Amino acid sequence: MPEDRPATNLDQLLVERRIDQVLTPWAGGGGPGLTVGLVQGGTLVAHRSAGLASIEHGVPIGAQTRFRIASVSKQFTCAAILLLAHEGRLSLEDPARMHLPELPDQGITVAQLMHNTSGLRDMLEIQRQGGADLGMPVSAAALLEGICRQRTLNFIPGSRFLYSNSNFLLLGLVVERIEQAPLETVLERRIFSPLGMTMTRHTPDLLAVVPGLATGYVPRGDGWGRAPHAFALGGEGGLVSSVVDLALWQRGLTTGRVGAGRLAPALARQTPFLNGTENRYARGQIVRNYRGHRTVSHSGLWPGFKTEFLMVPALDVAVIAISNAGNSDPGLAAQQVLDAVLETVPGTLPPVPLPEPGTLRGLAGRYLDPVATATLDIGLDASGAPTLTSNGLTVTAVALADGRLASPRSSSVLAVRRHDSGIEVEQDAGHVSHWRPVSDGASLPAGLAGTYRSPEMAATWTVDEGFVRSSGPVAAGGAWPIEPVEGDVFRVFVPGTLFRAWLDVRVVRTAGAVAALEVNGGRARRVRYERVAG
Repeated sequence: MPEDRPATNLDQLLVERRIDQVLTPWAGGGGPGLTVGLVQGGTLVAHRSAGLASIEHGVPIGAQTRFRIASVSKQFTCAAILLLAHEGRLSLEDPARMHLPELPDQGITVAQLMHNTSGLRDMLEIQRQGGADLGMPVSAAALLEGICRQRTLNFIPGSRFLYSNSNFLLLGLVVERIEQAPLETVLERRIFSPLGMTMTRHTPDLLAVVPGLATGYVPRGDGWGRAPHAFALGGEGGLVSSVVDLALWQRGLTTGRVGAGRLAPALARQTPFLNGTENRYARGQIVRNYRGHRTVSHSGLWPGFKTEFLMVPALDVAVIAISNAGNSDPGLAAQQVLDAVLETVPGTLPPVPLPEPGTLRGLAGRYLDPVATATLDIGLDASGAPTLTSNGLTVTAVALADGRLASPRSSSVLAVRRHDSGIEVEQDAGHVSHWRPVSDGASLPAGLAGTYRSPEMAATWTVDEGFVRSSGPVAAGGAWPIEPVEGDVFRVFVPGTLFRAWLDVRVVRTAGAVAALEVNGGRARRVRYERVAG
């Protein structure tokens, strides 16, 4: 263990009991499960599992079980980029187009791809607006073509943050073109093999057989169903791995076995926005303060799989939690285990309590940002805990020291408090806006029925009788329900494998007539659909 890091007086029994506690809901139920490991000083000091890797065959999750770790893959793609940069084979300030000439000339740098500040729309949402969900086969070529179709961005590069898988697909392609080898070959040669990560591999082909790979499941009726997923995978999320191998990765970062000690600080290096405010998203890793300690982490989400890789570098501690259940919360599990570790660490701050129940009930409702055309639902779950839902994704809120509610363990910033009759919302780059409450009883905008076309999405929307029917380059969506919000703003609900998403849409009028739709999703904003004459 490095000399500049203090030893953590670990209460081994407390940690093991906490791991058992978070595993209890998955034990003995005949369904999928969860595996949790704690790394201290480069050693996997605790590792326990519950549930089945294969329900069909009754195979339990064990030390040799592999999982799709989804977006935890991003830091490995960034590590390959950083190795190439150190060798002088690229510069992080290179225009991305220097290495990928098929991209439009939008002034995006390699560094902005790594920090999720490029403004590029997310490729998964591009496909979703054309009717393709993760369960439908979409090739890598189609994903790249969708990115290259974009002529407008979510924002000026470097000015804001918005999570986008497009960034990391492109970074993987940069690695491949410089190395003149597939990404899986590069990662194996430069990272996995030197660290002894024998259970980790990049798997762009979802049909490839991977020994020991758990099946991903989602709730279905009173039981479980296999999670459908068919998109090609690249540098944004193509790895399969295990708790054991991710422990080796953490030790490799700590000891500098790969990258000669440069990788760990380089991956966790933050670059501020153009206005000088902090961007918590580093390079495939997220830097946050938790209970007085600096943490470096990333989560992964793919149909039927969820991962949390959480490190406290100053303590040389990491918690790894991976699940093959689509309704699990490994992030919360990892946090609860880390809480047990921090109980013996001086300087640990107590958790911030939630506001009084009456305050929470007073915040509940639907809110609209009239400038950005975005909606937010604030509610209370069955236990009375506050929830925040944007574009269909619901999280249980946590309290900040200043009394605001915030999205927990997120790569983006979303902090909310009461303001006048509505709410004040702080987001990335210090952006603060005021959202007003939305009343019930709204009607759909007049004159909405018709056909609309977006060249950037290569999608046609037909709107009629309270539904949208989408036809895109690789699929045709079903009937997506529409729900009025206020005036010329409405929601379009898009069925999905991960959750039921919604798009916030504003009608654009010319001389009172509907001329276009402006569509805003969680990761693709200001998409314009022009009305087709006739």
